[in-house]
Amino acid sequence: MEPVSNATVYIVDDDAGVREALAWLLRSRRLPSESFDSAEAFDAALQSRPAQRQPCCLLLDVRMPGMSGLALFDLLIVRGDLATMPVIFLTGHADVPTAVDAVKRGAFDFCEKPFSDNALVDRIEQALAKSAAHLAALRERSDLQVRLADLTERERDVMDLVVEGLPNKLIADQLDISVRTVEVHRARVFDKMQVKSAVELANLLRQGH
Repeated sequence: MEPVSNATVYIVDDDAGVREALAWLLRSRRLPSESFDSAEAFDAALQSRPAQRQPCCLLLDVRMPGMSGLALFDLLIVRGDLATMPVIFLTGHADVPTAVDAVKRGAFDFCEKPFSDNALVDRIEQALAKSAAHLAALRERSDLQVRLADLTERERDVMDLVVEGLPNKLIADQLDISVRTVEVHRARVFDKMQVKSAVELANLLRQGH
């Protein structure tokens, strides 16, 4: 798998030894990381920053003093952060059933301590790829909205009928304008939406929903 660029792995664990070992492992694989000794510290850092725009994932201990990993996980669910920041739980043997339940509720995976370095890094890279794909889809949707906003009302009318598959003559009749005017609007729609055909336009609009 190609490494994801500009990615960050967040480590949240109250055990300093675990944090240091994970940070060292990630450095050895050229994966930048940030470590936090509590769920509260990570949550505070998250709240103080702008919305996540780079790929990331979260290595999260299940049991910690104060706010538990599960409580933090529930917060991330409520905020809708899991798609941008997939969560991999780090669990002791006793916490495996809890971690399995968390996976059913949207966690990316869990790794039982002591974990296999290679298996953990593989899952981290897959989580980062999922985060990158979600962020790319968000950017595409945002770009589509910008393009749509640039259309005039008449261009939107023509676009809707083009997508329905109507030929220029029928569009002209329906909108009570000349075929030449339809051709001009159609060309402008294709130019603004950066497509070359009605099929391409329909596919673009379908992906945006």
